[in-house]
Amino acid sequence: MDHSLTHRFGFAKFGFAKFGFAKFQRERGYGWASLMGDCSGAAIAALIALPYGLAMATMMGLPPVLGVFTSILTAPIIALLGRNPVLIGGTASATVPFIAIAARNQGVGGAAKVSVVAAVIMMGFCVLRLGRHITRVPHAVVTGFSCGIGGMMLISQLDIILGVESPATRSAGSTLLQIAAILDRLPHLRPAPLLLGLVVIVAATLVARWSPRAPAPLIGVALAIVLARLCGLHEKEIGALPAVLPPLTGFSWNSRDVFTVLPSAFALAFVSSVNILITSRVVEHFRGRHKRMRTSDADAELGAYGIANIFAGIFGAPPSVGIPARSLAVVRCGGSTRVANLLHAVFLAAILWLGAGFVSHIPLPALAGVTAWMGLCLLDWSAWRRLPKMSRVDAAGFLVTAVSVLVVNAVLAVAIGCWLYVIRRALLSGKSAAESLRMPAVQPEQSAD
Repeated sequence: MDHSLTHRFGFAKFGFAKFGFAKFQRERGYGWASLMGDCSGAAIAALIALPYGLAMATMMGLPPVLGVFTSILTAPIIALLGRNPVLIGGTASATVPFIAIAARNQGVGGAAKVSVVAAVIMMGFCVLRLGRHITRVPHAVVTGFSCGIGGMMLISQLDIILGVESPATRSAGSTLLQIAAILDRLPHLRPAPLLLGLVVIVAATLVARWSPRAPAPLIGVALAIVLARLCGLHEKEIGALPAVLPPLTGFSWNSRDVFTVLPSAFALAFVSSVNILITSRVVEHFRGRHKRMRTSDADAELGAYGIANIFAGIFGAPPSVGIPARSLAVVRCGGSTRVANLLHAVFLAAILWLGAGFVSHIPLPALAGVTAWMGLCLLDWSAWRRLPKMSRVDAAGFLVTAVSVLVVNAVLAVAIGCWLYVIRRALLSGKSAAESLRMPAVQPEQSAD
């Protein structure tokens, strides 16, 4: 007797098998145990996604609610078309530099333009079957990029956490100049925002160590709100968030965009693709599946995210990429199918709709604390400890990429890091060719008379 939910409630009649339900049955039988695991995993993922989305969109210079709508809009498409059933997508730190520059120059419309073009390029990667090759980006470059983004996130929030005037260099995107300007303003530090930011950072760190399943940043934000109410700290708050679908974003295209939008969009598509495929590998490894990703799955995953990000981009929401924290939370809580991804979007929409009052009272220093905490997590201290044991080229690639993110920009950082390996490969090839030319010819032995 078949006790699976799909047949018990007659879902197969309505064509749900086409969207993966039949696959659930073939793999393990989708019953109540699977549903409960997906529900609990989706609920935790939604709780984690809320402060992340708000913080990331704020850092990009977009309305905070758009960071949450990224997950709500893209999750159904990714769940139906993606190859990894528990790869949960959302707004990520890796995309911040590209969207922030576009939003600073042309507003929400400019950010949407870059996002949509990047999504189309990702679909091109899928059609051209380039996904299988993108995974070959050196791991040291990816790690260095993450560390650089983490440092940038931490530095960018220091003025809000310290309660000092935002430096004029913030609009120029110069991280090193931001540090100098903030240090110059340290005598004007205010204790109230510093206290709220530190509460979030410390609480999130302790909760994450105590229970990896718990929504650490959300607990930190809740404690900051309670502290602000008890102590009468009146810091600027997020304010009311519209719990309705954002309007379609209009943007125009001109000849200058070929030189401004296309490079950023291509770099955003490349970085997003690397992030998605590497995160998918990490999640599969955590699920106990240690086989190498099939080449067709890598290409299809990029196509799914490309379609989803076009849909998000036309509403002005930033692009979605794979998020390790949410994906691993789903797995830890027993989630195993793409239903968890769908429910994660449903729960997130419900939280946004029913908990709008709570979200509107989040102090901005607390939200900055969430961003700073995520930056600290991205610094990957284990990579720094492994640095003396790395090969010379890996150590150079890691350091150059991380520093270039702070000194130059994210686009050139990845390019510089990859070029180190290209130069090394060329030097080794040239050395091998030179040695082969210098090798003496073997003389034939002369027979004794």
